[in-house]
Amino acid sequence: MSFSAELDGKTILITGGTGSFGHQMIYELMEYSPKKIIVYSRDEEKQHNMRETFRKYPISKKIDYIIGDVRDYVRLVNASKNVDIIFHAAAMKQVPYIESHPYEAVKTNVIGAYNIMRAAVENKVDYVVGISTDKAVKPINAMGMTKAIQEKILLGDDIDKENTKISCVRYGNVIGSRGSVIPLFDEKISKQESLPITHPMMTRFMLTLKEAIQLVFYAIKVSEGGEIFVKKAPNVKILEFAKAYAKIKTGNPNYPLEYVGIRPGEKLYEVLVSSEEMRRTVQKEDYFIIKKQTNFYDSESLNEKTSLEEYSTLTEPSIDYNKVEKIIEEEKWIN
Repeated sequence: MSFSAELDGKTILITGGTGSFGHQMIYELMEYSPKKIIVYSRDEEKQHNMRETFRKYPISKKIDYIIGDVRDYVRLVNASKNVDIIFHAAAMKQVPYIESHPYEAVKTNVIGAYNIMRAAVENKVDYVVGISTDKAVKPINAMGMTKAIQEKILLGDDIDKENTKISCVRYGNVIGSRGSVIPLFDEKISKQESLPITHPMMTRFMLTLKEAIQLVFYAIKVSEGGEIFVKKAPNVKILEFAKAYAKIKTGNPNYPLEYVGIRPGEKLYEVLVSSEEMRRTVQKEDYFIIKKQTNFYDSESLNEKTSLEEYSTLTEPSIDYNKVEKIIEEEKWIN
């Protein structure tokens, strides 16, 4: 699917742009002809490293780097002037740290999202796509709670959005990102240490970075404003993934594993669309589109469907070891 009509000639702002998402976004945008790309983040060292990474590519001439924090509304207003599209990826994501310091996550994930929305509307930005997470569904930790509120804020009616369309995408595990298990497994293997497994029954949906970016582009292409987009993905047992990954990486089919237990705030299964959301979800071949909740004051009809199965790794069958191994090789998940 081509997204030239949505991306060519456009000025694109990426918040949290120095992360895995931002790097992959630049690579994907090389297939198109954007007018300008603005990388917005608060870490000058990461911006320097990113500049060096892309210096050899022609697209580097179209990239501007802006130091700023999504907590700073005035800075966001200035950064988003004459911008057509905002990809909002800036967030605090580390569950253990957020459990200890939840208000810091509120300032970035909640207030930051409100600032993005206000700045986008003020500058008449055409599209905003917020990057959310499975942890926002039936949240059990502070990180998930802040991301759930972020979704509500971006899709809510606090501000008249006029001509600015705002939607969200929701991911599970993005393979190869800094938050995925691959960097951890690579580090352990390089030290010849056992791979840590939280629980033998733990399952996750697995998306590649490329698929994650394609989902964002798809959201821009079809969004009417107010939706949450979810990509269907393979359901993988972390245990099977670790075995297959270690075998391909080291050649050892019996690489040592170690069960370390589930961390506080961590789910055994992953939910991307809740049963309640399914009542207003349109299912496509490869996607779920969760429509905006609009009826808050009237009871549902007795004819409304009230019992729909959620989209989770508990309800979806997990793929077997051989299929996991094949996907790892086909998708080039080994660095």
